[in-house]
Amino acid sequence: MEAFLVSTGIVALAEIGDKTQLLAFILAAKFRKPVPIIVGILVATLVNHGFAGAVGTWVTTLVGPETLRWVLGVSFIAMAIWTLIPDKFDEEDAKLARFGVFGTTVVAFFLAEMGDKTQIATVALAAQYQDLAVVVAGTTFGMMLANVPAVILGDRIAHRMPVRLVHAVAAAIFAILGLATLFGAGASLGF
Repeated sequence: MEAFLVSTGIVALAEIGDKTQLLAFILAAKFRKPVPIIVGILVATLVNHGFAGAVGTWVTTLVGPETLRWVLGVSFIAMAIWTLIPDKFDEEDAKLARFGVFGTTVVAFFLAEMGDKTQIATVALAAQYQDLAVVVAGTTFGMMLANVPAVILGDRIAHRMPVRLVHAVAAAIFAILGLATLFGAGASLGF
């Protein structure tokens, strides 16, 4: 349950103001069809985070427990710093309209999520908890928690959200996870 809750919380907070959330706002404004956009976000996230989680789980087979502890600890601290850097959205991510609303959303979200902080967090969380299904379920749920309101409420909530505060909280959580990992909090998990 811890893996699910931490994965959900980390990704939901990290996603606030992220380029994929900005993409959700743009797709909602452009198409005004929330259901195919929401389903597209779900499909893209499941595929993207499923792959990322598999990579994270695979990495644990390549390195020893002590090395993994240091890699994960430093990775979480790097994620804390990265979370504080505002994202820039590339308008090209939303220019795929020839695929229809659902197809455009799937392709745009999948591509926008490649190398994004929530994808990297999924890799690290899967390595940390070594529970692929639970971590991917949590990170996907976190993405949906952040993006479904963006699609449904759009501009009505975009300007009222304290993005800096949310990013600071997410960064603090990443930093705490990093420090806890470095100081041996994952010892019971084998690293």
